[in-house]
This record gives sequence, structure tokens and C-alpha cells, in this order.
Amino acid sequence: MYTVLLPVDTAESRATAQVETAIELPNAGAEVEVVLLHVFDEADRAEEGSPLQLRAGERAYERLQDAGVSVDLMTRYGDASTEILEAAEDVDANLILLGGRKRSPLGSVLFGSVSQEVTLDAERPVVVTGDRRQQQRPSHRCRSCGQEYFTDHDLDIPSCRNCGGTKVEPVDGRESDEPTKAA
Repeated sequence: MYTVLLPVDTAESRATAQVETAIELPNAGAEVEVVLLHVFDEADRAEEGSPLQLRAGERAYERLQDAGVSVDLMTRYGDASTEILEAAEDVDANLILLGGRKRSPLGSVLFGSVSQEVTLDAERPVVVTGDRRQQQRPSHRCRSCGQEYFTDHDLDIPSCRNCGGTKVEPVDGRESDEPTKAA
């Protein structure tokens, strides 16, 4: 079994990109086990909580299960990068699959970067997926003209800004064969 540690936060677009990357691993349904992790700030929340309390965690869990990938849940509390590294050690993860965000150099200095810390300090492979836009995975597509949108999956888009059509529907991440149009 190939174990993937998949830490999620509140960003659905990053969690979706992480999940789609996990699903695309060779033989994911048969040979990959994903440990879905959320690191809470406070011990009380971690003891009572689970990654499924977050919409991003709930969506990630459902998508992994729909794809036939084995999923375990884990919560921790404390410093995110430290807890991610310790969780990877505890579950003997073969891969840490992060959903990093873009920050300016100044932003990274001021706020730090969990992805950067984990990547630098990990003793196992780390993949940073970014979010849906960075992976060119749309969240919605207009069925009339094919216009693609990159936003939260649960956002309702009433009409297409390209053709005015009203058939803008969520994309589940499995269909990405059509050409991407700028949104």
C-alpha cells in the first residue's frame, strides 16, 4: 500500500487539486491509501473535530471515496508544518501532498509558508499542487459555449459571461479533455 498524507485547510480549490493529483497516481483505487489531515490551532478543536468539519475536507473525502481510494481521517493541533511532518512520520507516508498557495517574497517572509517549511524539512517526497487554476482544472463549465471558470466548486454561476447562457455547471474534476478557455 502506498500511503499519501494529504493535509487540507479551508481552501476548496487547493483541496480539490490535491485530491485530483492523488486520484491520478498509478493504481490509486487499488494501491493508494490517503490520510486526510487537518491541523487545528487549538487542542479543544482538534479533539472534537475532524477534517470533515471543513467543507474542503468533506469534499475531499467524498471525491476520494467516489474514486475508490481508501481514506483515513486524522486531526492534530499546533504548528501546521511541525504537525504535518510528525503525522507523515507516524503514518509512514510515502508522499506528502500539499496544496500550496502563491505568495509574494515579502508575504512569505512576513507570514511564513507551511509548504516551504514542510518541503525543506521533510525526509520523504513532497508534492505541492497549488490550486485548480494553477493546475488548469476548472470548477465550472458553460455547456453552451465551453467557457471555463476557476472558483469554489459550490458557487452558483447563474449565467455565462462569455455567451450569456444559463447552463454553467460544476465540473467534478474528472473531465479535463476539452480545451481550457481563459476565465
